Amino acid sequence: MSVLKVRTTKRTSFVNITHMVKEEVKKSGVKSGLCLIYVPHTTCAVFINEGADPDVIRDISYALERLIPWSDPNYAHAEGNSAAHIRSSIIGNSRVVPIEDGELTLGTWESIFLAEFDGPRERKIIIKVIPC
Repeated sequence: MSVLKVRTTKRTSFVNITHMVKEEVKKSGVKSGLCLIYVPHTTCAVFINEGADPDVIRDISYALERLIPWSDPNYAHAEGNSAAHIRSSIIGNSRVVPIEDGELTLGTWESIFLAEFDGPRERKIIIKVIPC
């Protein structure tokens, strides 16, 4: 198991962590298996989507803001970051990617992103490479 750290710079940000995950898979030496990517935080998430066109990430951010606005007078959570918790819950805090021939089996345009919803902060990313 590896624990990586990423420092985010804004309240809401998306960090492409694909290169970091690929490096951990390479270091593991596993040729066939699974790679678990997990973030142990309640106000950030991890997801896979297109990494080639930055407009995709902008659109995701825009849609999340419209669906789950940062402030709402009906939120009850006293810390004032209810939107971050809701967004994280919807997207999820883990992903599993198959490994074949020592490589992640991501699609041509796919990248792995850390989604920060309550930054800036330092976040942990747990990578577990499981041989199969």
